Amino acid sequence: MIAAPHPAFVLHSRPYKETSALVDFLTREGRLCAVLRGARGKAGTLARPFVPLELELRGRSELKNVTRLESAGIPPLLGGLALFSGLYLNELLIRLLPAQDPHPQLFDHYAATLAALAAGRALEPLLRAFEWRLLSDLGYGFALDRDCHGQPVDPLGLYRWLPDLGFEPVCQLQPGLFHGRELLALAEADWTVPGALAAAKRLMRQALAPHLGGRPLVSRELFINRKESHRD
Repeated sequence: MIAAPHPAFVLHSRPYKETSALVDFLTREGRLCAVLRGARGKAGTLARPFVPLELELRGRSELKNVTRLESAGIPPLLGGLALFSGLYLNELLIRLLPAQDPHPQLFDHYAATLAALAAGRALEPLLRAFEWRLLSDLGYGFALDRDCHGQPVDPLGLYRWLPDLGFEPVCQLQPGLFHGRELLALAEADWTVPGALAAAKRLMRQALAPHLGGRPLVSRELFINRKESHRD
């Protein structure tokens, strides 16, 4: 049972029975699924993504009931590519974050990322940083400045990423390799190094893939399509 109110964000909601909704919330106590009754009324207007909320739940089973839902601040104004980026973060959390597994620092990082998106900060560094934090918090992180043999990454070397092992040095060019200077830039979050952002995107795709079960991310496709239409 959770009696005290908790800071929360809505990750996703879907209709449930006649007037209720099943809502996935992100809280400092983890991802929680709860029934929101009267979702077509005032409460339903709050059950939107990105709105800072104060949440109170009741129940002993995994599926709880919302007893109180109040606004806890001004929601960040996300539009265009920033909106699709926020939806991407939400889908990642729904797909990867186990239910009722506390990650308070990840919650705070999520809130800070939403604020940065609303402020118009560059999207790619924000998304890569959030992906890295999510993998690290879930125990899937890996060293960026050392190879799979424990040796320091050579800035002039070439590496391939191996799931569960890390970076293996290679001598011959082949698709999908990483330059050592790129990996060292990622370790310092130095996006001024040429190729660092592109390498980070490619690396995060490879690192997330084993944990997504082979199912594509709907929000990623929407984001790509929106980005291409934005360029046109």
